Amino acid sequence: MAAEKDQQKDAEAEGLSATRRATIRPWGSFVDQRRFSRPRNLGELCQRLVRNVEFYQSNYVFVFLGLILYCVVTSPMLLVALAVFFGACYILYLRTLQSKFVLFGREVSPAHQYALAGGVSFPFFWLAGAGSAVFWVLGATLVVIGSHAAFHQIEAVDGEELQMEPV
Repeated sequence: MAAEKDQQKDAEAEGLSATRRATIRPWGSFVDQRRFSRPRNLGELCQRLVRNVEFYQSNYVFVFLGLILYCVVTSPMLLVALAVFFGACYILYLRTLQSKFVLFGREVSPAHQYALAGGVSFPFFWLAGAGSAVFWVLGATLVVIGSHAAFHQIEAVDGEELQMEPV
């Protein structure tokens, strides 16, 4: 039963990953400098934000992942904290393959085991400044994506009806 659920989750993750990769817009048009301009008014700014976030959604996900990767790679202590956390999870995984994990005479559920791994690695995350790293990534993502969406001209979509401009 558990193996079937794991296979179903893996299939869903692969499907989501495949659709995300399939909807990536060409990076050339994404970073084309000729397509950047100042919006004429607040209405156009709002329209650009909405349309560009919808149109370049997959590209923005990869920008977000790139900023996460940059943050982790440039912080050695954060790398150590992540290694401690994933190492503890791996050790718990190997231990549960051999036998049930028993602590003080009681069987420990997998959720509690991973909470224990998080508790063990929490001091490392705290020393590494993981909280500030999370907020840096969120802030940088909002600035980068918001700037791109606001200043990138809207792509023409086939079948779109003509819009009247205010006089």
